[in-house]
Amino acid sequence: MKSPRELSLRARLVLVSVLALTIGLAAGGVLLIGVLNFAMLRAINTEARETAQGVVKLVSQKQLSQRIEANPAMQVQVIDSQGRVLAMSAGADRLVPMLHEDELRGLADGDVREIPGSRIGLPGDARVVMMTAGAPTDPIRVLVARSTNDLRQGVHILRLALLVTFPLLIALLAIVLWRALGAALHPVDALRAGAEEITGGTREGRLPVPESRDEIHRLAVTLNGMLHRLESARTKQRAFVADAAHELRSPLTNMRTELEVAQRLPDTDWQGLSTDLLTDVDRLSRLVDDLLLLARADDGGGRVVAAPFRSVDLGALVGDVSDRYPSVTYVRPSAPMEVTGEPDALGRVVANLLDNAVRHAKAHVQVTVSANGTHRLITVTDDGPGIPAADRERVFDRFTRLDDARARDAGGSGLGLAIVRELVRRHGGIVTLGDAGPGLRVDVRLPALR
Repeated sequence: MKSPRELSLRARLVLVSVLALTIGLAAGGVLLIGVLNFAMLRAINTEARETAQGVVKLVSQKQLSQRIEANPAMQVQVIDSQGRVLAMSAGADRLVPMLHEDELRGLADGDVREIPGSRIGLPGDARVVMMTAGAPTDPIRVLVARSTNDLRQGVHILRLALLVTFPLLIALLAIVLWRALGAALHPVDALRAGAEEITGGTREGRLPVPESRDEIHRLAVTLNGMLHRLESARTKQRAFVADAAHELRSPLTNMRTELEVAQRLPDTDWQGLSTDLLTDVDRLSRLVDDLLLLARADDGGGRVVAAPFRSVDLGALVGDVSDRYPSVTYVRPSAPMEVTGEPDALGRVVANLLDNAVRHAKAHVQVTVSANGTHRLITVTDDGPGIPAADRERVFDRFTRLDDARARDAGGSGLGLAIVRELVRRHGGIVTLGDAGPGLRVDVRLPALR
């Protein structure tokens, strides 16, 4: 036998629904029988009291005869204080009262006591109502007994009817639920089949979207959006791997060529060769570092920078980096420009921007640090060809070059600005590109230290 977890969703839903329905119907049946039993007992008590009140009225008017007319389902007795029967209805005992002396003791007007019906010749149990009449010094008691056998039979018939009809009703509802859930879950089966076809590569990467505007429709739209994002991510990943392989192959090919040439030439300048090889190794090392940094950024689970953030004087940091570039003019700020960040990461940002500016500038590169409200602004300008407005967002993509051949020959990998944006974003800032008239203007806006 399968456990509930091994059943299909449709079967589990039907099972839970049938179980809840069974519990609900059972509780409703018990409540119905209880309410019906209470109502019928109350009706029996009311009928017996009304009959007793009628006999009391006859006693008060001195019109009571020895033979009392009553419902065949009832028995009536009128007894004196000594327990002698003064009058009775047909079928009632002429000598022995319905209730014993100990049962009568403490019984108030209108109270009801239940006794076995066999004691007084009635089927089933009987409910006896007692009322007093006559003078207080010589009270007369009126006893009216009413059989509850018809009540018991009615309740028994109702119980049997519920026991027979409830299973049939539950079975019918289970069939209806099974078919209704099958129709409701059909779009889910279509989504599953579509997912299997997509996984097997037999159809385009889109799931069928049902026409109904319900949860299944929204699920299909969400899944299609997820598939689109996954496909875009796979496409970017393939492009990233291809570009990375190409970039890694370039310095490796140069190194291999230089070594092969050096092997064939007897008078090889090994000192110059080692210098060239170190240049290629440095380029290769920078490229690998850049790829690792961006891979950690894509991971999303951790920070790109490893060291903890701390207070950094942005003016001094930019000055230290710009000192490595003789052609760069740096205008130092008159006051400290403190931000919260990781010095190596911020230095990497400035270095990448200056590398890019120096590579494309004609003669002049300038960098400044200034305050702008609650932010600190690093501005790098050059007098190069600049970047058209339509391409200013695209250049932040990885391995993007507007002049591919010139950038590669100059040592650029197309990762510099992508790394700048990622590091600045991790520091809570933004990078924007603009015109320097002529040339390019790069603004890095970072939150000031609070």
